[in-house]
Amino acid sequence: MAIRLDNVGIAVRDLEATISFFTDLGLEVVGRDTVSGEWTDTAVGLDGNHAKIALLQTPDGHGKLELFEYLHPDAIETEPTLPNQIGMHRVAFAVDDIDAALAIAASHGCYPLRGVANYQDVYKLTYLRGPSGILVMLAEELQRD
Repeated sequence: MAIRLDNVGIAVRDLEATISFFTDLGLEVVGRDTVSGEWTDTAVGLDGNHAKIALLQTPDGHGKLELFEYLHPDAIETEPTLPNQIGMHRVAFAVDDIDAALAIAASHGCYPLRGVANYQDVYKLTYLRGPSGILVMLAEELQRD
């Protein structure tokens, strides 16, 4: 049996704000829709499921995010995930200029949790809170072959 990771799905408070954040970082919108009906109830396991969705991908086409803004049932607010909590953890992106990426994030009101770390002069990296409290890791490779 062949298997490949297709995408990571994330429920968000505000689809447009989240799309803006990720497209400003360099992802591309490859599809948008509003979904509802029996097939979505069955697939997702929620009665009356109705959501606006968008599929974004990295420019190389390998990484994809599927964003959902639930219209029904109502979205459930939760505390943002902490880095050491069990469960869905974070989405990570390799960037070629972490300072530029952080400037873009800051323009959306998103800042590093603590700062930018240097891992053995191989990577500069940081975690930040994106829209809807999404944990986002940005990493710039320092030693390129």
